[in-house]
This record gives sequence, C-alpha cells and structure tokens, in this order.
Amino acid sequence: MNGMPLASALPIAVSGSPADRLAALFDTHHDRLYRLARRLVPTADEARDLVQDTFLHVARAPMSVPHGGPDEEAWLVRVLVNIRRDQWRKAAVRKHYSDELKPPTEFATNEEAALVARAAVWTALDALAPRRRAVIVMHEIEGLDMREIGVLLGISAVTVRWHLSKARRELARILKPQIWRGQ
Repeated sequence: MNGMPLASALPIAVSGSPADRLAALFDTHHDRLYRLARRLVPTADEARDLVQDTFLHVARAPMSVPHGGPDEEAWLVRVLVNIRRDQWRKAAVRKHYSDELKPPTEFATNEEAALVARAAVWTALDALAPRRRAVIVMHEIEGLDMREIGVLLGISAVTVRWHLSKARRELARILKPQIWRGQ
C-alpha cells in the first residue's frame, strides 16, 4: 500500500442502520487507520487498541461521521490522533509522578545497542507535542506530502511544514546528547 486514502476508491453505501454505517466505515478505513496507528505507537497490539478505540468512538455516534470518502477519512484520522494525544498526556503525567530507572550506559552486544537506540528514538518521539509527532510520522514514515497531512489533520499545508520543521529540530536536540555519549 502506498499510504494513499482508500476512501476515493471505495464508495460507502449509506443505509439507515447505524450498524451498517459503522461496518462500512470499518471495512473502508481500517487498514489505513491501522497503518497510521502502527507508526504512532511502539507495538502492533497498541496500534490495534488505538484503532479499536477510534471505532468505539465512532460506534457511540456513527451518524456524526461526515459522509464522503475524504471527509470520513480525515474525521477518523483526527479522532485517532486525538485519542493518541490523550494517551501521551496521560503518560506524561504518570512519568512526571513516577521514578523511572535510567538505562545502563554500557552495552554488551550490538543487539542491545540497537534496542537502546530504538528506545531512544521512541522516547524522543514521545517528547514531541502530539501534533508534531503525528506530522513527522505521517511525513517521514508514511511518506505523505504536506497537503495530504494537512487534509487529514484539518490544518493548512503551511502549518504542517512548520510542525515538521519544529519536530525535526526538537528530535535533533533530544537525540544529540545520546549520540555523543555513544548510546
């Protein structure tokens, strides 16, 4: 898959039943939402949970989702990103009030170094503001252009470019000390 919206290729039949509407939304947008969620969270299980939470939100009011492929997808993406943003906020509060152990400074194998590097990148991504993290993930990992990201998040392409620039600078600032320490 190329990350392009599936909604333009698959029209959704609108019926009077909310269950049918929810099923049609799920069938049409599940794969795209899962791919985005997978890039916003560290594990596949968390990605499935995030998509499930998105569709639970839709299930509470399926008729509130706008009709039309691009509008539906943009609405669902915003719900998914907002749910993830709430999760980041909760994690930040928990982290603030808990004592975390620091990772060891010396590593026995390259595998351990790779795991620590991956953890450092996830930690750096977690330190970003939620919208900036979503923008950098969608641009750098999913390969979406500024306009597509703007449509999905409901912001202008100029704002996307600004968030991307800020996110890159923040990641460099956060990761630079770890690179110099050899971690």
